[in-house]
Amino acid sequence: MAEPGKINNLRVVKQLAAGMYLDGEDLGEILLPNRYIPENCRINDRLDVFIYFDSEDRIIATTQKPYAQAGETAWLKVVDITDVGAFLDWGLAKDLLVPYSEQVQPMKKGRFYLVYIYIDMESQLIAASMRLEKFIAKQSVDLSEGQAVGLTIACQTDLGYKAVIDHKVWGVLYQSEIFQELAIGQKIGGWVKKVRLDGKIDLCLQKSGYEKVPDIAEKIICVIAAHGGFIDVTDKNSAEEINDIFGVSKKTFKKAIGALYKSRRITLEKDGIALSR
Repeated sequence: MAEPGKINNLRVVKQLAAGMYLDGEDLGEILLPNRYIPENCRINDRLDVFIYFDSEDRIIATTQKPYAQAGETAWLKVVDITDVGAFLDWGLAKDLLVPYSEQVQPMKKGRFYLVYIYIDMESQLIAASMRLEKFIAKQSVDLSEGQAVGLTIACQTDLGYKAVIDHKVWGVLYQSEIFQELAIGQKIGGWVKKVRLDGKIDLCLQKSGYEKVPDIAEKIICVIAAHGGFIDVTDKNSAEEINDIFGVSKKTFKKAIGALYKSRRITLEKDGIALSR
């Protein structure tokens, strides 16, 4: 069955003056207005369309792609404030409503906010909420250590940053293990570092152990090459200096340097590192 708030692959069943109608199964036939019909589209073709509701709350299809779908978090801009709530630009002709009841604090026009897109159970309409804790789980039994995940940076804390993992569960990135600039609403790849006994998740932005060494090693080679084949950095440099130059921890840097030295791609000089000739 076609799902409102999601991208669906639907079959074209007929064409009328207003546009083409798609088979929405239990939802009935869904109009795809003329302005969204791809060139040379025919009856029985299948199209990837986003299903939502128009300004009169009628179900409708579009080939436009929203910035996010129902069940996802997104960093969106407020474009209007009305008596019913704030409206966000989410890439479609009709803006996305955040009811006042779903605002943690009054939203302001022109600002960006991290929201969760959901289907309102009472009205069955698509809406957004700032109250992420209503939708994002605190624990997970499905994730495993070392698993690659997609992250949305949610907020900064005393420990580091809270992030939403794959739009479903909370995780924590610790400040001592972050070696790059992060921004609220940013989407970034990461890894599960640890699944705690209580189901809470510790995250990292670099592969654990020696798995990440080849990638870091190539980055170090590129940095040294950019400095003319020699860089005055050794393992005696501070962790802060190494992070500023290479964007990695000192521990990871030493592992990568060791691997490069063993493979004879670099030579270790008294006052720095040189590319092998």
